Amino acid sequence: MEILQQVCSKQLPPCNLSEEDLLQNPHFSQLLLSLSQHVDESGLSLTLAKEQAQAWKEVRLHKTTWLRSEILHRVIQELLVDYYVKTQETDLTSEDKKFHETLEQQLLVTELTRLLGPCQEREMPSPLGLEKADLLELMPPSEDFVWMRARLPLEVEEQLKKKCFTLLCYHDPNSDSDSKTLKAAKVWKLAEVLVGEKQQGQEAKSQQKEQMVLLEKKSATYSQVLLRCLSLLQRLLQEHRLKSQSELDRINAQYLEIKCSAMILKLRDRLEEAICLQEQDMEKSQQVLNTYEVLGDEFDRLVKEYTQLKQATENKRWALQEFNKAYH
Repeated sequence: MEILQQVCSKQLPPCNLSEEDLLQNPHFSQLLLSLSQHVDESGLSLTLAKEQAQAWKEVRLHKTTWLRSEILHRVIQELLVDYYVKTQETDLTSEDKKFHETLEQQLLVTELTRLLGPCQEREMPSPLGLEKADLLELMPPSEDFVWMRARLPLEVEEQLKKKCFTLLCYHDPNSDSDSKTLKAAKVWKLAEVLVGEKQQGQEAKSQQKEQMVLLEKKSATYSQVLLRCLSLLQRLLQEHRLKSQSELDRINAQYLEIKCSAMILKLRDRLEEAICLQEQDMEKSQQVLNTYEVLGDEFDRLVKEYTQLKQATENKRWALQEFNKAYH
């Protein structure tokens, strides 16, 4: 499993598979292991990686050759620029003037000759009808050219030394106050130091890439954990809301029960009061009945009234008993 995770993070970073994914898909995991034996850390096949390395080697060789020529050309141009700056500030010796003028003339003719190119390769006539032979007539005298060429390496070396010292002071500002001998010694090791710093930068970049892959994996894991946490929170909220609702329903039921009991008690009191009033009416009617029982038709009427009052009293007593049953 550790090997598979290293393969996914280094050789196949787009996979971004977790340990759970690899365990659930054993055949796919075996395929990744087999595939890792045929690709390098960049994801290229071993054959293509070898061809690419050879191609980069050739590119670096051609680049080095071109840089050498380009650096020499630029240094010569800077020598001429410095020469014209010095002519504006100080008086130069006749040898310096002769050297720089010969160098400029030789450089100009060489560049123009290169621009014209071979005659057989030109499809269009050259500007102003110039030919290579015409330009060669503008070359400086051979004696001046030989003398200039013998002095040129020293001038180029001095110019390159100034550039190296400038680069050294930029890389290490404390070296600005050092002697030329010490600066030359530091410059001798500067290339090695720069290569080491470049290697450290590449290693840091590689580590950063690995950290980014780990960060993406952790971000995916954290996202899943957050989704699970949100689901749990939602379920807890629902359960809490249901518990709160049931508690609220219990309180409401208790309130309604108390309110119903109070209404029943109030109705019972009213029925008892009504019964008392009916009993009082019955006593009065009984008294009237006893007084007037000797009467004929009037007595029958009083008997009917008494019967009605008694029936009403019995009905109210029955209602009171039912309320008492319901209450208890």
